[in-house]
Amino acid sequence: MNIDVNAIFQIAGIGIIIAMIHTVLKQIGKEDIAHWVTLIGFVVVLFMVVRMLDHLFREIKSIFLFQ
Repeated sequence: MNIDVNAIFQIAGIGIIIAMIHTVLKQIGKEDIAHWVTLIGFVVVLFMVVRMLDHLFREIKSIFLFQ
């Protein structure tokens, strides 16, 4: 089984960058923009996870259904 460690590091990197941007924007008083940045970061990570889950389910389907 191939574990894609790069995807985990990408998600962690996105989280760290989004957290830093959120903190900076909140400190300068742009809380509404900080919340939007956090939401956009969450959506990006969500799409990455959905793509990985799709790949996982396709692999499982090919193993059990022999396609």
